[in-house]
Amino acid sequence: MISLGIESTSHTFGIGICEGRKIIANAKSMYTPERGWGIKPDEARKHHEKAKDEVLEKALQEAGVSLDDIDIVSVAAGPGLPPCLRVGIGLAKSLKKPVIEVNHPVAHIEIGRLLCRCGDPIVLYASGGNTQVIGYASGRYRVFGETQDMAIGNARDVLAREMGLNYPGGPEIDRLASKGRNYIELPYSVKGMDVSFTGILTDAKRKLAKYSREDIAFSFAETTFAMLTEITERAMAHSGRDEVLLTGGVAASPRLQEMLRIMCEERGARFFACPREYSGDNGANIAWTGLLAFGSGQKPAKKPDFRSRWRTDETEIPWRK
Repeated sequence: MISLGIESTSHTFGIGICEGRKIIANAKSMYTPERGWGIKPDEARKHHEKAKDEVLEKALQEAGVSLDDIDIVSVAAGPGLPPCLRVGIGLAKSLKKPVIEVNHPVAHIEIGRLLCRCGDPIVLYASGGNTQVIGYASGRYRVFGETQDMAIGNARDVLAREMGLNYPGGPEIDRLASKGRNYIELPYSVKGMDVSFTGILTDAKRKLAKYSREDIAFSFAETTFAMLTEITERAMAHSGRDEVLLTGGVAASPRLQEMLRIMCEERGARFFACPREYSGDNGANIAWTGLLAFGSGQKPAKKPDFRSRWRTDETEIPWRK
């Protein structure tokens, strides 16, 4: 069975194609805002509208298939930015195939489980729009802890913008942090199983006037990643799991991977990081998860629509029962 997946929740418009467990295409185009600005939803929508046909054609060519060969269309139905989600839903409807609605965070988890071949991990999902520690239990992915304000990826982008760096800011922060030598004390905000990034971001921005960008980036990364590692370890202890899966756009950060790997080694657990090509937003995640859902009995949507605030733990996961 062949699934075509559509991703349009935020800055990336992507189309991936899966034939069974094999990813045969993963094409995408990313909206990049003007220097110094964050994502403008309507501009991102215009980008997606302009890019969708070209990305679709590229994916079909890469896979060596035609639309006639596609059995189902899987579409990211949320969470995300409504103007962007509408583009993906609209394209899914236009293809005249059975449409499977997919939860975007769940897709990040499932592609990681597929490619890393892990079984029942605690998941750290860290991206521009989400920061959650997740574990499967009783038919759903349960959120053990999450950010109380902004996502870690968003916080990194805001700090990068304050430093005059390019978008996306995460890789730029990592580059500067690798050159930092002096740790500058910043607020460490872990509240039980939850984290908060607004206080540390405000303090880091204020201290830019006194310390080098390299040292601030280094200190910001060390502090925020230590917070994420702490709540991930706490979730492992609580659940008795011996695997950790890191996924989402921030999973590409070498230092976050290193911290989690060290923590897992000390606990005698295994650490997995979703491959870079699939850790960020892309259509292959959606295509694969749509196959899982359809294969476990999820019916195609009669009237496909989006849910911009569709939480990870609101989604039934029948394929893991």
